[in-house]
Amino acid sequence: MTQRQDAWSEEDDLLLAETVLRHIREGSTQLNAFEEVGDKLNRTSAACGFRWNAVVRQGYKKAIELAKKQRKQRQRILGEKTRPLYTPPPPTFSFDTPTELLVDSEGQQGESIGQTIGNSVSPQTREMTLDDVILFLTNLKNNGQQSTSLQQQNDRLKTENKALSEEIAQLKKQLEETEKEFQTIQEDYQALVKIMDRARKMVLFEDEDKPTNTFIMDKNGNLERLAK
Repeated sequence: MTQRQDAWSEEDDLLLAETVLRHIREGSTQLNAFEEVGDKLNRTSAACGFRWNAVVRQGYKKAIELAKKQRKQRQRILGEKTRPLYTPPPPTFSFDTPTELLVDSEGQQGESIGQTIGNSVSPQTREMTLDDVILFLTNLKNNGQQSTSLQQQNDRLKTENKALSEEIAQLKKQLEETEKEFQTIQEDYQALVKIMDRARKMVLFEDEDKPTNTFIMDKNGNLERLAK
């Protein structure tokens, strides 16, 4: 039987599987993987997606779960908020022989993506790359810079707090002095009121003691004062 020119070979399926799983580990989308494979195989991304979902995907269920687990581990290590602008690619795995498999970061054996569907596989260990070391040192440097910034901010807040405490103490002292002055004024005012009241009573008393003069008119029409 003559094979169709657009038929998928085992090598094409293997390339499709490896690319899709790599994109899953890196946190990319399957659509990007289909476009990458399409460029390499001179096929449309839609054709690659159909081949993956209809045929290839069924044989890599465990490998997909492992890739998702590795993606979660990678995101947890990098940290969504502290991730640097440059994110190095994840460690790659070679598949020189059809019996090699992926092993996750905990050494658990996974499904092979360097193997055609249905073949048996054997384990391969994962090694830390230079990019992983650079990433770790970069994060360590960023954490140190953040710690220095927080320390400086803490020192500034302590200085401001000390200045505010001194200002509050000074205002409190001024308030106490003002209250004392007000009390003194109140006492002086009460004393002045008492003095004025005493003086008023003395004036009224003196007026009562003074004799009043009464005038009468004589027969000639002249006023005559009589002492009462």
